[in-house]
Amino acid sequence: MSRAPDADPRPLTAEPLAIDLLNTRWIDGTTRYDLLDSLDGLTVWLSSAPVVDALGSALDADQETLDHLLQARTALDAVIGNPAPTTPAADALNAVLEHGRLRRTLGPDGPHSAIEVDAPSWLPAWCAAENYLRLLADRPERIRPCANDACVLHFYDVSKNGTRRWCSMAGCGNRAKAQRHYARHGGA
Repeated sequence: MSRAPDADPRPLTAEPLAIDLLNTRWIDGTTRYDLLDSLDGLTVWLSSAPVVDALGSALDADQETLDHLLQARTALDAVIGNPAPTTPAADALNAVLEHGRLRRTLGPDGPHSAIEVDAPSWLPAWCAAENYLRLLADRPERIRPCANDACVLHFYDVSKNGTRRWCSMAGCGNRAKAQRHYARHGGA
């Protein structure tokens, strides 16, 4: 079965923006994929639900936006495993955050927030970095890598009891259950 050229090929989508950016790299069997290896992939990512929800609309894909997103993804990838604020990983994330800010004002209709960035090409990268800070402030223990050692995906556990272990029960979770079953029953 073939997919439409602009369909999102990733196995895990609809995570919060920061996690969704991390999940633009994945492994299927032994093959590694990177959605952000081209401007076409960037177009797919920029039109995905988490991005449109965060930014309000899809943006045009250009090399500068891609470069900034790759910088943010590299920083997120490093900091997710070591969120201590004095690490080089945190410095890399802070370097992305330096390119924008949230401006709060009081208007006739009440409080208003607006994101201001150095250039429009920084908007997706800054929003992803800022989203990670919100996830850390809310429930940092819910930001997790998939329990499958061969999987590189992450997720934000929104389950009621907070015990989710797999990026997807249909993928990695079922494989783990099948492996345990095979080990218990000796392959018979």
